[in-house]
Amino acid sequence: MRVGFNPNKDKVLSKSDYTHQVIVPVYIPHQNDYFKDSFEILQLCLESLFKTCHDKTYITIVNNGSCIEVVNYLNQLQQESKLQEVIHTTAIGKLNAILKGLSGHQFPLITVTDADVLFLNHWQKATYEVFGAFPKTGVVSPVPNPKLLRHNTANIIGETFFSKNIVFTPVVAKAGMESFAKSIGNESLYKAIHLEKQLTITRGSTTALIGAGHFVATYKGVSFDVLKQRFSTYSLGGDSEKLLLDKPATDLGLWRLSTQNNYAYHLGNVKENWMQDEFDTITSDFSAFENNVDNKVYSGVLNDFFMRFFSRLIFRKPFWQMYLRYKGLTSEEAKQY
Repeated sequence: MRVGFNPNKDKVLSKSDYTHQVIVPVYIPHQNDYFKDSFEILQLCLESLFKTCHDKTYITIVNNGSCIEVVNYLNQLQQESKLQEVIHTTAIGKLNAILKGLSGHQFPLITVTDADVLFLNHWQKATYEVFGAFPKTGVVSPVPNPKLLRHNTANIIGETFFSKNIVFTPVVAKAGMESFAKSIGNESLYKAIHLEKQLTITRGSTTALIGAGHFVATYKGVSFDVLKQRFSTYSLGGDSEKLLLDKPATDLGLWRLSTQNNYAYHLGNVKENWMQDEFDTITSDFSAFENNVDNKVYSGVLNDFFMRFFSRLIFRKPFWQMYLRYKGLTSEEAKQY
């Protein structure tokens, strides 16, 4: 039976002090074969987060059916108040794990990251600068990748077509890009021209790269408010990341950008000596930065036009090469890009 009146009934929740959520889905079912080094790499990932995040960062770990050693490690971190939330599930798949991390929260900024990412100093500050300089931004990656120039970017290309602030500029994170290519086992990922020039947009003192990946990226929270899909049938891959991570922000008319410099490394599943060396250079920085992100969306007829019709035209080879030359590449460079 129930006696008395529950004091929490009809009580409005107090506003959270946290302004930025980081969601990390973790799947390490054992420590053999492919996953032999994964636990150590997870530790590097999380420790780098603890070192580089300000104290208004809410870190959510979704354990997606990992082994008991990982479970105990994550529980211990939560007991030490290093993690704000740990969710344990069976192996439900990466995207479903991310959806669990999103549920029950509302943050202006949400970073979704793989568990094999090493975060570097100032990644949050650099991310906030991009959001602040370009209010239409919906996604910011701290890892520049010029090969994603055409990935859900028709809206920004169309809207800035005649702008003098969007041009090809010299690459400033060549080493970081080469490291990413090596980490995914494809050292020939980038052509020589990709390592020399990249399409950027500049406003004031902030320059960002057009396009963004999703192995680590920060999203405006509003991007996930309109998710139509709450379940993925894929354990990993398929069209799940496109539908749940890439498409929502674009459908709202928001832009995909990356920081010009490299602020994170993809580690992969094999630990190498340089990873610890790089981790040792990271310094703790607990200062809070302004992340006054507006929650405006820009969906409408114009955005639909860019994504449905303009993209079919501009990304055709002859028109695309004309655009690349218009923005600063030579004819030969445009053919290679």
